[in-house]
Amino acid sequence: MEKKSSNIMWHNTTVSKEDRRELNKHSSCVVWFTGLSGAGKSTLATEVEKRLHQQSIRTYVLDGDNIRHGLNNNLGFSPEDRKENIRRIGEVAKLFVDAGIFVMTAFISPYRKDRLTVRSLLETDEFIEVYVKCSLDECEKRDPKGLYSKARAGQIPEFTGISAPYEEPLQAEITIETDKHTLDESADIIIDYLKQNKYIN
Repeated sequence: MEKKSSNIMWHNTTVSKEDRRELNKHSSCVVWFTGLSGAGKSTLATEVEKRLHQQSIRTYVLDGDNIRHGLNNNLGFSPEDRKENIRRIGEVAKLFVDAGIFVMTAFISPYRKDRLTVRSLLETDEFIEVYVKCSLDECEKRDPKGLYSKARAGQIPEFTGISAPYEEPLQAEITIETDKHTLDESADIIIDYLKQNKYIN
């Protein structure tokens, strides 16, 4: 998107990201959940947040539907709007990381290029891509919002997995098959990864 503002300058604060992390007594990063609608992204992100919160880790979940109620309520689902949706989320997530917080993002984010753009905003160890993998058949069976049936009926245009593409991650840090693992097992995989890579104790 074309930058429309000019004569602006980034202002550094006296308190640094490292200072905030030291105060919090933990690191900060983005755990980016991507996958088809109905794969379990929001459910898993919420469960991981609950477990981190129980360990006194400061967290926040940015959920696709919630963000479209406010920050991104002027965006639709065209490829251009999807790109802008993810760009804005990436910038917000970066601010959370700077604040010293673990932020879980639950967005379909169907395009690899857009996810790579968000990754590039952050330092090497601050972006953890979690591919919430689930077969289209299973997602359609779950269909918690009734979206697939509407998409099949032609009532929702450009619906990911039906009339719009989903580009699977090629090198996600974590891949979880939610049609093969329970919620507890899936959350365990992420918590174990965070421990093994020293994000948390």
